[in-house]
Amino acid sequence: MSPTPSTTTTPSTTQWNTRNLGLRLGADVASAATAGILVAPIITAIDKAIIENASGRQTLGLSLRDSLTTFLTRPHQFIVSKPFALIFALYAGTYVTANLLDTSASTVKGKPATTTTSGPAKFIATSSANLSLCLYKDSRFAKLFGAATSTLRAIPGPSYALFAIRDCLTVFASFNVPPLIAPYMPLSQGMQQHISTASAAQFVAPAAVQLISTPLHLLGLDLYNRDGNLGWRERVSKVRMDWLKSSFARMARIVPAFGVGGVVNTGVRRSLMKRLE
Repeated sequence: MSPTPSTTTTPSTTQWNTRNLGLRLGADVASAATAGILVAPIITAIDKAIIENASGRQTLGLSLRDSLTTFLTRPHQFIVSKPFALIFALYAGTYVTANLLDTSASTVKGKPATTTTSGPAKFIATSSANLSLCLYKDSRFAKLFGAATSTLRAIPGPSYALFAIRDCLTVFASFNVPPLIAPYMPLSQGMQQHISTASAAQFVAPAAVQLISTPLHLLGLDLYNRDGNLGWRERVSKVRMDWLKSSFARMARIVPAFGVGGVVNTGVRRSLMKRLE
């Protein structure tokens, strides 16, 4: 009787995708920088206007006009300014974190370089980057453009906590919600010839969440700008008074930041990665 041949089972392993890995990492940085420098001017102007309006230094309109005048007449001065650098670092840093996470996932899982991810890992990574950079930016902007009587005070802890919740809501709506709501976007076939459901969701989700997050932002600023002994009724009244116009202003900054910026970052990265696959 001939012996029965034995069968050896080899555990399946995933082949890492390391093709052009160095260039892919460079593409992640280049995509993030392109999106960051594109959206930084308008966001710098809007953030400055919201804080100056909340502190009583200038109205939204006057502050935006001043920033626009500087940008058009002295663009070099605007671009090398500290506020511009803070905003560029904030959004380029957030985009590159998301990009590097996607490249890490495609490398380890052996997937194409154009692969993008969505889930808890991406939310935690992008939230951590955005939160740390944004809290630093907010503290600097509050001191640069806040009430003259408060610029020597430290930012109170509750303000940081409110800013943190605000940013987590925005990041979640910007990176995790769009893939979930894209299949349900009510776009006709004619509209989809001009804009995809994914791009539409990328604009709608982060803008809509500002109606919820803006009161947190305004309350955090008020805790810094005005004496800590004020009652909550007075603070809520101030927030209510500025809520609607500030919400629309923050929508106007979020659409470039995570709408236009998100689409540009994704589009540039996809284009570069296709060439490297």
